[in-house]
Amino acid sequence: MLFAVRWEIGSMPMYPSLACALAEALVDVLWFVEGCSDEQMDPDDAVKILEGVAHLLTQLSNDQRSEFIDLLGGMAAEETNPARREFLEGFPANMGLVEDAS
Repeated sequence: MLFAVRWEIGSMPMYPSLACALAEALVDVLWFVEGCSDEQMDPDDAVKILEGVAHLLTQLSNDQRSEFIDLLGGMAAEETNPARREFLEGFPANMGLVEDAS
């Protein structure tokens, strides 16, 4: 299976908005891409995907960007997997949504 489904069939979570559902889906796809080995996905293709999404996200309005960052923060706060939580916490800086504090 190319994509690891995060939820069991029949237990799909309910989202309060389309934005929440799409944010979760986007993070799932990018988490998968980020975690792929070179045998699973060509590294150049992975970089193209990540850069393409980052470019799209930088085109969001300030309000959209703030909403998305807030959604990511909520997702990180609820995440039980430490590695995925770290991915979520670093997502805004890694995707160019905020200035990197370092």
